[in-house]
Amino acid sequence: MGKTTFLKEQAKTEKAAYVLFDDPDVRDLFDADIKKFERQYLEGVEVAILDEVQYGKDAGIKLKYLFEQGRTIWLTSSSEILLGKEILSYLVGRVSLVKLYPFSLSEFLVARALAEITPVVLQRSIWEQALYGGYPKVVLTEDVELKKIILRDLFETMILKDIAKTFSIEDSRALEEGARYFAVNNGAILSYDSAATILKISFITLKKYLDAMEKSYLLTRILPFCNNKNKEISKQPKVYFVDTGLRNIIARHFPAELDGKLFENYVLGELIKAGFTPKYWRTKSKAEVDFIVEQDNQVIPIEVKLSTEDTIERSLHSFIETYHPQRAFVVFYKGEETEKKISQCRVLFLDVKRLIEELKK
Repeated sequence: MGKTTFLKEQAKTEKAAYVLFDDPDVRDLFDADIKKFERQYLEGVEVAILDEVQYGKDAGIKLKYLFEQGRTIWLTSSSEILLGKEILSYLVGRVSLVKLYPFSLSEFLVARALAEITPVVLQRSIWEQALYGGYPKVVLTEDVELKKIILRDLFETMILKDIAKTFSIEDSRALEEGARYFAVNNGAILSYDSAATILKISFITLKKYLDAMEKSYLLTRILPFCNNKNKEISKQPKVYFVDTGLRNIIARHFPAELDGKLFENYVLGELIKAGFTPKYWRTKSKAEVDFIVEQDNQVIPIEVKLSTEDTIERSLHSFIETYHPQRAFVVFYKGEETEKKISQCRVLFLDVKRLIEELKK
């Protein structure tokens, strides 16, 4: 169950047509004659769902024609290339964009039909989701080995079809090795030169691979928060995975217990799914805060800990003293919810679920 299943289910509840551009007959008709395509697939329906439409020839101008005929259309793609100039530039003012991520923690809990969320149940759920991710079919599968098979198949499909094909990358093996490098080094500050040297590829090739994986929602780069360029790192991003299950299958490692970097990546994923664009903070003197969220003209530091003993690290102290935020969070995997105060800043110690609830207030 995933994007395609979701769209097919939506087509059942609407007077809709579901058209998949993986089908060569669909592509051939779309490429040859848009009016014949319209008559074949769109007549008599209220909504047309065109899945992977970027595979069609001259898709932008043809979709513009369909919109001008008054058609209501859902356009889907496995990568952000759909948003590129070849398509979106023709549809300015006619579209709104929705990103469909794997299940968030709250969606995971609903999907698993967990009626009572005790601290033990929540920890077990976070552990499971951090290990195997949030893709619906994986979440709804009980067998652990089958989960891994689904993740492996999903990764191979993303690399060979969605990423390599969509972005015209011929060496899918080198692309896979690049993904494995980022999986092993997830959450680390990226040195482009060092990564290119280790992977034995050029800087330009590395940049192309990274851009393609990011636009296909396999990876995400987070940038440094930097207001004082004399004291803070101002260029190098960190690289994380959007789904930690995919990260683990690529790294070939499913730990029995969460480690700090995996939990950090998991928290980052929850922040992204909640609509935030986190940054990280690190000074030249090595003070560091995991994530910085900017909201309503405020900066909110977030420190990630596997467990907490109600202590505030020196780096978080330093950020609070420098930027004077109203709120700061220490998010834990295991711990007790509590609150402290530094000057006028409330520092809340809480779990991932409560973190997202507090940020959304």
